[in-house]
Amino acid sequence: MTLRRLGSDAAGLLVALVVALPLYWMVLSALKPRAALEAGDPTPYTLEPTLESFRRVLLLDGFGQYLFNSLLVAVVVVTVSTLCAFLAAVALTRYRFRLRTTLLIMILTAQMVPVEALTIPLFFLMRTLGYGLPGIGLNQLGSLMLVHTAFAIPLAVWMLRSFVAAVPKELEEAAWLDGAGSLTFVTRVLFPLVAPGVVACSIFSFIMTWNDFLFARTFIISAQENQTLPIALLSLFKPDENDWGGIMAGSVLMTLPVLVFFLFVQRRLANGLGGAVKG
Repeated sequence: MTLRRLGSDAAGLLVALVVALPLYWMVLSALKPRAALEAGDPTPYTLEPTLESFRRVLLLDGFGQYLFNSLLVAVVVVTVSTLCAFLAAVALTRYRFRLRTTLLIMILTAQMVPVEALTIPLFFLMRTLGYGLPGIGLNQLGSLMLVHTAFAIPLAVWMLRSFVAAVPKELEEAAWLDGAGSLTFVTRVLFPLVAPGVVACSIFSFIMTWNDFLFARTFIISAQENQTLPIALLSLFKPDENDWGGIMAGSVLMTLPVLVFFLFVQRRLANGLGGAVKG
């Protein structure tokens, strides 16, 4: 048993090192002097760390606006998609109605379609919607919010269904006996119990939206003020010579909000549904 435990710990440590190595190299490259990067220095450490690469990134024209745009899109997508997915999961799990199975199959099918196959149709759709809906269309942040919300909801629904289904029926019956209606049960009883699932869905939605490059590059064509942070990093790629220090520093800055968001919700995520129901 001890040998098996040691083997599991060793395997877990190896996996952690493999995952952490690219992150370490990214931070190291961001802190290395530019001359060392241009010379191709392969040393896995630096004795002269510098923040010059971060300074170049932060001084990019419009960097603050790009950061605000990314945060705005991510917050809207997380809020709307998580709320819609939670209500849909409750309806699909707790209620019986016609075409329920068909709807579940459609949600699953939507997850199977590659994003790349839908990019061109979505481009023409956003262009058409832009003629009649303000804030939606090409060069508008609303198009990114709409598309990312549509892609985030199916995955969130499937994730939350298992959390909602794990809540015992006896709790719902007890709430009814106490005089609680459906809305009261969903908001005051069910939602706190499935909060770990809601947090997990919000994390996936945030990461998917925050790291988006394809849709931002496709829909935001000429409106420089509506560009997001991943697109801003393109300015560091030069035809003659790439600014690898700036690219790595920008990647570190893009990673920080995700880490902060995860640290903010990790305690809620760590609380298992079983423990919540037991309490």
